[in-house]
Amino acid sequence: MARAAARAAAPPAPARRGRTRPIEEDVLLTAVLCLVAFGAVMVYSASSASTVIKGGGDGTAFLVKYVMYGAAGFIAMSAIARMPLQRILGFTGPLLAISFGLLVLVRLPGFGVSVNGARRWLGAGPLTFQPSEIAKLALVMYAAKFLAERPRGFRRWQELVPLGLVAGLAALLVASQPDLGTALVIAFTIAAMLIAAGVPIRWLGGAAGVGGTFVLLYAMSAPYRRDRLTSFLDPWHHAGSTGFQAVQGQIALGSGGLFGRGLGESVQKIFYLPEAHTDFILAVIGEELGLVGVLGLLVVYGVVAWAGLRIAQRAKGRYAALLAAGLTSLVLCQAMLNVFVVLGIAPLTGVPLPFISYGSTNLVVLLAGVGLLMNIARGGSVHLRAVSGARDQARSRADGDADLRHRSGRDGGARRSGAGGGRRAAG
Repeated sequence: MARAAARAAAPPAPARRGRTRPIEEDVLLTAVLCLVAFGAVMVYSASSASTVIKGGGDGTAFLVKYVMYGAAGFIAMSAIARMPLQRILGFTGPLLAISFGLLVLVRLPGFGVSVNGARRWLGAGPLTFQPSEIAKLALVMYAAKFLAERPRGFRRWQELVPLGLVAGLAALLVASQPDLGTALVIAFTIAAMLIAAGVPIRWLGGAAGVGGTFVLLYAMSAPYRRDRLTSFLDPWHHAGSTGFQAVQGQIALGSGGLFGRGLGESVQKIFYLPEAHTDFILAVIGEELGLVGVLGLLVVYGVVAWAGLRIAQRAKGRYAALLAAGLTSLVLCQAMLNVFVVLGIAPLTGVPLPFISYGSTNLVVLLAGVGLLMNIARGGSVHLRAVSGARDQARSRADGDADLRHRSGRDGGARRSGAGGGRRAAG
């Protein structure tokens, strides 16, 4: 009995608990794996027939490249997910400087690789990459750092000028390649991060008005961009020229119906739809898998959005939260713009569908961004020194002086009251 009573009185032994990962990380990783696997299938489906017709062997060339770059992206994702976030923060400045240097280099004669009239790539042969994709990730990291260093918010729009200059210069360099789509993705992502940081909407409205004016002027400055804009308004009227790709994409989507023709059975991808395995791969998905396949893909993107925003909500520290929000916005803004273009809601911009379209640099960079999200989900955090403007410093000094006067006056009054009382008691 005594032994049983001693056992009952003794505190229970602590249970052994293994390391449990947050549900957001598992959901994010599962969704991304599904997207990449589906992307490999659709890249092969969209490219194999045309590749064989052009004499490209068995038609697996783009699939092999997609798998290779996907493997490199997963290696980068795994390494970044395990790296201390404080160490990753130290790469922000060098990565931003390198990306700006590459954006300038790609425009110089003899360095940039020109494809279809656009000079967006660096490298030689099959080993080429897009500096603009690296710039997107660097800008998200820089914006998160800039906004996190001001935890008390912004009282004047002029305080955002440094971030606006950096992001605006990057967008201008990207748009000059020309790559208006990526420039718009940068603008939308930075705007989403500003909203997450609590910047007043009226400031963003003014900036959007100014930016929209510049985009319109830029679109009207060259004949081919002007033709794209007019063909967007009525693509069927320009079906034989500038509206050809948009019209073929809509035909592919309409041909799929509810359930599609069947995987690999697309007709538009062979003879009619340009860039079927890159910018317009969603049209092939709609033709082969129908409306059900397109909606299913959008649901998976919604799962990525949920996981990313939950990671941002539960992040440790303002920097980690803003970085998670920026990375999630980067994926969603790019996906939204691609879907709008294929559906005919936005002009042609040439933005790949995240994790689905063939695009080596884009795939690797986005998977690296997923690694950052996983790092934050596992509790990654950093320590930043708060930066305050002159007004904040003056207000802090004034608050400190007022508090000091209040305390000294309170103590002095107490001392004077006590002394006077002592004299009265003595008298």
